[in-house]
Amino acid sequence: MTEFHPPDPAYAPAGFPPPPEPPPDPTSLPVDPPEEPRLAARLHPLTPFARGWAAMIGATVVAGQDAVREADVVQILLILAAVTVAALAFGFWTWWFTRYVIEGDDLRVDSGLLFRKSRHIRLSRLQAIDVVQPLVARILGLAELRLEVAGGGAAEGRLAYLSEDKARTLRAELLARAAGVRPDAPEAPEQVLVRVPVAALMTSLLLTVWVPLLVVGGSVLIGVAIWQREPALIFPAIPVLLAFGTLAWRELESGFDFTVAESPDGLRLRHGLLARHSQTVPPGRVQALRIIQPLFWRNRDWVRVLINVAGYAGGNDAAQKSTSVLLPVAPRATALAVIGRILPGVDPGTIPLNPAPRRAGRARPFWWRGLAWGADDRVFVATSGLFRRNLDVVPHGKTQSVRLTQGPWQRRLGLATVRLDSVPGPVVVEVAHRDAAEARELAETQAARAREGRRSAGPERWMAGT
Repeated sequence: MTEFHPPDPAYAPAGFPPPPEPPPDPTSLPVDPPEEPRLAARLHPLTPFARGWAAMIGATVVAGQDAVREADVVQILLILAAVTVAALAFGFWTWWFTRYVIEGDDLRVDSGLLFRKSRHIRLSRLQAIDVVQPLVARILGLAELRLEVAGGGAAEGRLAYLSEDKARTLRAELLARAAGVRPDAPEAPEQVLVRVPVAALMTSLLLTVWVPLLVVGGSVLIGVAIWQREPALIFPAIPVLLAFGTLAWRELESGFDFTVAESPDGLRLRHGLLARHSQTVPPGRVQALRIIQPLFWRNRDWVRVLINVAGYAGGNDAAQKSTSVLLPVAPRATALAVIGRILPGVDPGTIPLNPAPRRAGRARPFWWRGLAWGADDRVFVATSGLFRRNLDVVPHGKTQSVRLTQGPWQRRLGLATVRLDSVPGPVVVEVAHRDAAEARELAETQAARAREGRRSAGPERWMAGT
């Protein structure tokens, strides 16, 4: 069986080494004199090319369609040169007028060529800082900083691009300021917990349900085409193959070399084949998590873990998905050990579950058997799915609201659904098709648990624990 751990002979998947030593108490550090005003800095000079290469190629193709069809090399080169010069000129002036500077508790970003724009990002509201390196940026040795701010949008606080060293140095300083420690504090050390092997990732993709269905369906279609002597029957399947191929590629690209490391400021996630993504997940910002086990993963007892993280509400589905994976695939024991770093002392698999009533089968035939819920003094759990099993976990203190809904067919059957709201993300905690009286009692009880959990919750400062 493929091993999911770093090359450390003392490593045991079921018992990680103790967490790293916490950083020194900020109050014990010497007080620095007031900072001198800092000069605004520019992004890396190669930023115009790193940001505009795709636009240059696209504009060249659109502008030179006739030349491309006629294979006129000279005309293609002239169009490419003209578009490149125009794009680089515009990119240069955009880069020239973009500057950033740290002013006390704010990061100020000035931009705009004709219309000046100044954004002030409060570091005290900083949720996370990710380091992203698209393929071209990696080749040029550049990196982008994405600052996630409470209540901010997808474009809030992007600095693209900086040199790799500068990006990591600036990230460490911003995190130190957000955590309330000295700005010149070095980056916190880390210890690798899990490194997902490429072979395991590839195997997990092959063991998903849609791959066997695609193989069987494709074989049947090819067989019918041969039997009917109609090769054209295969053509309608090409878009389906491209769609599934794109899905598989995205999973492989995002899960490649997936590494989970622990540091005093949270769990550090690094992954990506062409574009590298570095993310820090403070445990106190994890609002809910989901443990997924597809049908063909059961023999190996592999699972996938997704999380809802406060501060990642903005962005499109692809961006949100890239920041919501805690583990793309891992043995259950390893996944539970990592979850234990976020929710110490919590084992979701040991919480007793309450199954759905039998008449729920009239609302959700066959699949109703996978519906159940349970709770202890720390978390609420809910299960769903029969072939693909989902186990959702939400700490009581992270429950933002509790809703009870009842559709027309549910009213006829005397059933209702309870939903526990969290921040936007892939995890939606729902207890579907319960007896109406049980659902009302559950909603009231969970609302009381949430109030008590918020009162007893500790601080969410990154380096002060949770």
